[in-house]
Formats: sequence, structure tokens, C-alpha cells
Amino acid sequence: MGSPMLGIIGGTGLGEALGALGAGQEHRIDTPFGSTSGPIVTAELGGLPVALLSRHGPGHALNPSRVPYRANIWALKRLGVTHILASGAVGSLREDLAPRQLVVPDQIIDRTFRREGTFFDDLAVHVEFAAPFCNALRSALVKASTGLPTRVHQGGTYVCMEGPQFSTRAESELHRSWGASLIGMTAMPEAKLAREAEICYALVALPTDYDCWRPHPASVDQAKLIEEILGNVKVATQNAIELIKRAVPHVAALGDRPCPCQSALALGIWTDRNLVSAEVKRKLEPILGKYLG
Repeated sequence: MGSPMLGIIGGTGLGEALGALGAGQEHRIDTPFGSTSGPIVTAELGGLPVALLSRHGPGHALNPSRVPYRANIWALKRLGVTHILASGAVGSLREDLAPRQLVVPDQIIDRTFRREGTFFDDLAVHVEFAAPFCNALRSALVKASTGLPTRVHQGGTYVCMEGPQFSTRAESELHRSWGASLIGMTAMPEAKLAREAEICYALVALPTDYDCWRPHPASVDQAKLIEEILGNVKVATQNAIELIKRAVPHVAALGDRPCPCQSALALGIWTDRNLVSAEVKRKLEPILGKYLG
């Protein structure tokens, strides 16, 4: 497989802090799926080539439903990205997953309904998705967490809701009854598209609060609550940056190891390949080129 290239997608907090990870060359890439959230910056971090992208764009202008997920993943693939570490602020659905700590989830439930969730509008492609996050990349994050000055939880189910409104109390209790650990708005369809693009993908989740299942003290007014959440975002962001930096050598070590994520399409293309048009081949060349010629 050769040397890996790491894509880093920053969510709330970390998206604005990507500059702390390195300066480099700015790319504005036109894709068949429109513009990316913003410029992608390629640089080097710990000797590893990286591509940095703020999911919500400059100034956090894009809400979760408006993020151009397909354009973002297509552009990262075009740049040569083989592995993605993404971040995202979440609400905790479990008492032991405290704000300011980090979580590396292993499962996800998709409750979005307004987003384009596949690259393959013009042919039938079905990829395996039982393990939605790359096990090798998750292991790299877990190894990197040793000695980090905050707890990093291994595993947990992330519920991805549409938003942009937060949960009702009934929804929050429902998600808890499912055994879910986290509630967020951005990991889907991002994780699905990364699998379709045969890119290893893992998520660092940043709990900022306990959603609404856990009542807030009556003495804390709304302004103070928002101030507390923003403080949690800031601290969790710094923790996530440190974890990602520490994960770089572990990601680099994955370079020559085969991973099922990177051959996800091998058995997934059901359409007769002779029927795939030249236009579709051109459109999806970064993703399907090795299979369709």
C-alpha cells in the first residue's frame, strides 16, 4: 500500500484549531459534488503527510445538514488521503463519559434523513459496514492515548441525529435505552462515504455536556450553561489535538499493512461494469478507477 497520508477533519472546536497542527499549502478543489467545506491544507506532521479540513468551513458557517460530505471525502481521496481521523463535539448519554474526556467509538446509528449518503447514484454498490470505524485506526488512537492527561474511552455507540436542533428529553431517553453512548450530528454520512472511498476512518468524539437526559442544577441559568459547554469544548479540543499528534507515528506504522477498509469495493460493485458510462467513470475516477479502468 505504501506510505499513508492522513486526513484530519476537524469538527466544532478542533476545526478552528487546525492551524495548530501545521501550516502548509492550501488547496481549493472543485469536485463533481460541488465545493468542499473550505480549503484543504496539506502539510507534514511528525514526518507524515497530512491534509487538514475544517468540516463546518471558515467561521463555522455550515450547519451539520449543509456540510458537503461527498465533496469533502472525494477531494481528500483525490489528494491521496488513505486514513482519516475526524473529530466531533457530542453529548454524552452515559454518566461515566464525562465532558472534557475523549471517546473513540466503535459503532454508530444513523438517524439522518436530509443528506446524500453515497457516491453511487448511477450504479449499484453495496459495501460492508458492520464495523463502521476502522479497527486498525481505532487501535492507533487507543495506543496513542497512553499517558494523555485525560481519560480516553474505548468503544461506544454514537447516534447521529439530523439536527440542527438538539434532542428532546424523550429522544435522549430513547437513545439511552438503545444502549448508545454519544449523540452527535456529523459522523454520518461521513463514515459511510469514507468506506465507499476505501479510506480508513476513525472518530475522536469530544463530550461537551450530558445532552438533556441529565437535569441541570436549577442554580445554573442558560447563559452560564452555554459558557460551561464552550469551556468544555475548548479543553476537549486541546485534548483531541494532543491525541491526534501522538497518534501520528502509530498511523505511519500502518502504511504497509493491508486493511479491509481499503478494498471495500472489491466485492461491492453489483452493476455490470460494461454498463457503467464513461461519464460516470470520469466522475468517480479517484474512487472507482482501479476497478473500472
